[in-house]
Amino acid sequence: MKTIISPQYEYLRPYLADITTHFENGREIHAGRNHIRVISPDGQLQLNVKRYAIPRWPNRLIYSCLRKPKGLRAFIYPQRLIDAGIPTPPPVAYIEQRTAGLIGYSYFVSLQSELPGRLYELGNARMDRPEHISLARDLARFAARIHEARLTHLDFSPGNVLYETLPDGSHRFALVDINRMRFGEVDMKRGCANFARLWGQPQLFELLAQEYAAARGFDPKECYRLMMDARRRFWSRFVRRHKVKYDLILD
Repeated sequence: MKTIISPQYEYLRPYLADITTHFENGREIHAGRNHIRVISPDGQLQLNVKRYAIPRWPNRLIYSCLRKPKGLRAFIYPQRLIDAGIPTPPPVAYIEQRTAGLIGYSYFVSLQSELPGRLYELGNARMDRPEHISLARDLARFAARIHEARLTHLDFSPGNVLYETLPDGSHRFALVDINRMRFGEVDMKRGCANFARLWGQPQLFELLAQEYAAARGFDPKECYRLMMDARRRFWSRFVRRHKVKYDLILD
């Protein structure tokens, strides 16, 4: 079993050596092909553990020999975000199990984020509530910060952007599930297209485009057009295989 631990959490190595048992006994917060559970070595420190499913063939061979596995990328990338001033839960460990040289289950361990909010609530928001308007504006500015740092989260979706509303009504955010990132210049087309996976109605994207354009010196009308074009392409493909859990309006 391959185990990589961040230096400040090296003391957890004996505990993490039995990751399979601790994971099975953890508190489940997401069940799917990949599972996420919360475990605690001492009743106080809360660790978020994502167990990646055994890749299907031929990806199993590719991730065993040619490409960094998803969990390893999830462990490596956070420090690049943190160094750029973009909040994300600090990485604790990457653990990889193999059979006959081929990757099996792998685990990415991070600190559990304290931010409670997800962006799903914006799905049917018509932007007539001050709290939604404020959230949308702050989200657009947060996205602009990410892109100005030459970072693109390739799954910038409601479940992967955590937030908290502060006493003054502003918001703080953090990115999670960052194993799919692009590093490099983010131009207007790429930046606006990055909003495509968010849930929301056209009124939300009008506001996102205005704030994002203002933050980055772009034309707001062109930003809105690019956002909506990318959104139509993404969701038109998505609905062929998945059920949409909000009122999908693409025009």
